[in-house]
Amino acid sequence: MRRSLILSGFAVLAFPTAALAAEGATGGWIGPFAVIAAGIGMAIAAGLCGLGQGRAVASAVDAMARQPGAAARIQTAMIIGLALIESLAIYTLVIALILLFVKGIQF
Repeated sequence: MRRSLILSGFAVLAFPTAALAAEGATGGWIGPFAVIAAGIGMAIAAGLCGLGQGRAVASAVDAMARQPGAAARIQTAMIIGLALIESLAIYTLVIALILLFVKGIQF
């Protein structure tokens, strides 16, 4: 195992022109696939984050209904959780924008 890793590392270092061979080509498939990947990734992230937020709010409301005295602590924990869930969608948006403007949309 270690020997094959060393040989593959040597091959990458010995032949760097093979890695850069496709750089000069005009057109390509990376751009359209980057746009599709960005769209699908953002759709999946937004949908699953929406489902997660719905379940979190439903559980918090259920917990507040069962113990009204702990409503303030439950609400604080819910808001922190919702912010973390929303940050996942924002990270996916950033990656999608990077895909679009670096590989996808070329003016």
